[in-house]
Amino acid sequence: MHPLMQDGASASANQPGLLAPDTTGMNFYRADPALTDLLRLHLPDALFRHIEPHLDRLGELAGGYLDECARLADRHTPVLHQRDKFGRDTQYIEYHPAYRELEKAAFGEFGIHALSIRKGIMGWPDKYPVVAKHAFTFLFNQTEFGMGCPINVTDGCAKLLNNFGSEALKAKYLDGLTQTDMSKLTQGGQFMTEKEGGSDVGTLTTKAVQEGDHWRLYGEKWFCSNADAKVVMLLARPEGAGPGTRGVGLFLMPRHLDDGSQNHYRIVRLKDKLGTRSMASGEIKFEGAIAYAVGKLDRGFVQMAEMVNSSRLSNGVKSTALMRRAYHDAMTVAKNRVVFGQRIVDLPLARRQLMKIMLPTEQALSMSFLTADALDRAEAGSQDAAALLRILTPTLKFRATRDARKVCGDALEMRGGIGYIEEFATARLLRDAHLGSIWEGTGNIVAIDALTRAVGRHGADAALAADLHARLDDSANVPQAWRDRLRDLTDRAVGFAREVASRSDNEGDARRATSLLYHVASAVALAWEGGRIHEMRGDARRLLLSRMVVDHRVAAGDPFRLTENATQRAITDHLLGDRDVGMAEVGELLVAA
Repeated sequence: MHPLMQDGASASANQPGLLAPDTTGMNFYRADPALTDLLRLHLPDALFRHIEPHLDRLGELAGGYLDECARLADRHTPVLHQRDKFGRDTQYIEYHPAYRELEKAAFGEFGIHALSIRKGIMGWPDKYPVVAKHAFTFLFNQTEFGMGCPINVTDGCAKLLNNFGSEALKAKYLDGLTQTDMSKLTQGGQFMTEKEGGSDVGTLTTKAVQEGDHWRLYGEKWFCSNADAKVVMLLARPEGAGPGTRGVGLFLMPRHLDDGSQNHYRIVRLKDKLGTRSMASGEIKFEGAIAYAVGKLDRGFVQMAEMVNSSRLSNGVKSTALMRRAYHDAMTVAKNRVVFGQRIVDLPLARRQLMKIMLPTEQALSMSFLTADALDRAEAGSQDAAALLRILTPTLKFRATRDARKVCGDALEMRGGIGYIEEFATARLLRDAHLGSIWEGTGNIVAIDALTRAVGRHGADAALAADLHARLDDSANVPQAWRDRLRDLTDRAVGFAREVASRSDNEGDARRATSLLYHVASAVALAWEGGRIHEMRGDARRLLLSRMVVDHRVAAGDPFRLTENATQRAITDHLLGDRDVGMAEVGELLVAA
């Protein structure tokens, strides 16, 4: 047994005759055929075959050794030290060895932070598309959500530097940000939030004063995750610049100067957070810290927005990962615990609750890879995909992160009172899930971004409508009546979004309009996937999920009408069963009353 595994009871194997088992020892990749199906749809066959053994290994680690590391890292939180043992004023953060093991896996073995930037990782000669990268994101974050932030901001820092930095800055810092050799890796950070304003970035007060070929920073940042990152991207207002976001510049700030000494800023304290406890978030005070301008000084906010949008996609994938882990746990309990002489999974009310866990999880999985695919196509030069990405990213971020809070709570409840105990993963999942809907913009901010900006200002709704219609046209084996219904719902959802975006006094409906776009888009995506997967291996269950989205998340409900009719019970039986479902069975259920 590895020494890190000796701290707690969850290291022991699931034993029959005790409480319902948890997911210890589960291979999260093998337990998720939907992930395999979607990767086959979105990736070239050669690339899929190359990454599958690596996904299989990560799936095994995530359900075993890394999961125990995550539990320990969550329990033994980072500690800030103000001096070293010789009394020198040298700040450092102490991490539990389990956290370092998580780092070795994420940054070292799998290189998740650099998959779309650096060639040659895991033996693939080229960079990985975003779809492939987020397959690893999805699996890793089922075991540890907190480290998702350092992975993401290191990736983001490298992209910002690569896209906007000078050749001198790239030569000095880019290689370290994309290293998988842990001795050469320099993790990144993103310091934006200030006490004066979180989402209101234009009110920031951090000042940058030019001094030769570099700048000096003065002020404070209020919420800085990966607080001791070696390379930080941040926003500051150059001395003399105007107000608002147009007066904000983007800067790179190293943790250490060329002579090895610490840069002139202090970590004032670490945050005591609800979740993501394994990762150090702190308050930073700049005392003349040396930094370097990245790109045009009057384009800092626009440049940083690229990192934010990439982070929002990653955020959606991470929240999907939490939901999938919660689903695995809920199903493990339901299939193994016997109450009143029956397994939980066989009880009607429990089956309904399991569907409430499954449905948003599968929606988010489809929308995550739909959005990642749009990003891949946009980066390849497609303007249509770029417009599509503009609306999909905030839509995914808004709904998936909010669904994760409910799904993780419901999964905890499936285990009962013991699910509330921190020895099980369910409590940690629920704590972590609450970050998603705050990170990179609260629900209100992101809904406004989707409606006011993406729809009202950029007209991205047209790209979404065109994409969804094209997917329906490309689903010839899906029953025509169901395609017609989804086409009508697409037009109505887009029309409603346009109506809400057309007037500022409609802002109160922005959240509802964004949710409708998400639900209808996911229903179309699930139908398209269901048809394709049926062609590949004869299983059309995702088509049934498409109907469940329409019935339970789009259609207006009558509170006095029974919903568990014969059709709904049949759909639930197919979805909770372990066998593939053919198109003939599905076709009848899609159009049944």
